[in-house]
Amino acid sequence: MKTFSIIFENEEILLVNKEAGVSVQGGAGIAHPRDAELSLQLGYKIFLVHRLDKETSGILVVAKNALAAAKWTNLISGGKVKKEYTAVCFGIPFVNGKKCYSGVLEGTVEAHGRTQAAKTFFKVESVWDVKIPETDEKMELSFLKLTLGTGRMHQIRIQLAKAFCPIAGDDKHGDFKKNKLARKIGIKKLHLAAVRLSLPIDGKVQTFEIPLPEHIKNTLCSQ
Repeated sequence: MKTFSIIFENEEILLVNKEAGVSVQGGAGIAHPRDAELSLQLGYKIFLVHRLDKETSGILVVAKNALAAAKWTNLISGGKVKKEYTAVCFGIPFVNGKKCYSGVLEGTVEAHGRTQAAKTFFKVESVWDVKIPETDEKMELSFLKLTLGTGRMHQIRIQLAKAFCPIAGDDKHGDFKKNKLARKIGIKKLHLAAVRLSLPIDGKVQTFEIPLPEHIKNTLCSQ
């Protein structure tokens, strides 16, 4: 059983660094969900307060009891917790038909059979071209910082794809042809990470940050 990296702990919650490729909750075909394994590691049942996609790495909030879970679920849904992400994408987002280096992605996403409003704030930090080995092609990559305005399922992935700026390595919502080419330069995992979290603790906002995962750092080295 894997031992989890705990970033912060108090009497109500734990902040855990979840690696990419790991399911946080059990379901069909999932043999070792991380909520069950973390409960075994700690010796008591934990409660998920929010989700991260299986392919997304980053900071995950879990509660130590049902009362704390209800409290923190309400804080998150009420916008009291700020979630910040980084992503490596193909190209630059288009907003209102124009390339945009900072702004807001607004629209709707489908989740649980419902159409829901979604909002994501973004800023392009850098843009660079990478030569694809054994071809005459180049690929434009961008490094983005993003902040959730709402918290819908797969929100960032869907909105960036709609903005013609799909996340590198996103085989569900992204660009299949570009992902296939990107494998030639070592991009095999989803390049999205929840790296920074700000939340109210003991009457003040505290911010927690983790390093970029290795697969994203390796891609950034191609600049």
